[in-house]
Amino acid sequence: MTYTLHRLAAGSYDLVLDGVIVRSVVREVSADGGHRAWHAELLDHLPPDRRPSPFLEIEHAFPTLDAATVWLGGATVLNA
Repeated sequence: MTYTLHRLAAGSYDLVLDGVIVRSVVREVSADGGHRAWHAELLDHLPPDRRPSPFLEIEHAFPTLDAATVWLGGATVLNA
């Protein structure tokens, strides 16, 4: 499986698996601007046995976008 992230806007990406949008990766910023986290989340609430690797849950959180891309097996980020 090969993931790519396609930038939509600052802090927002479509997560594409083999040419199909199946997830999103978004940055969450707290109201005071202090806490920031990235979330990779499935668009559909699939049962655990139908979730693509490495998703064990519907949503996973990461401290940085780089950490998310590593977890996704080295996903390529496309900013265009």
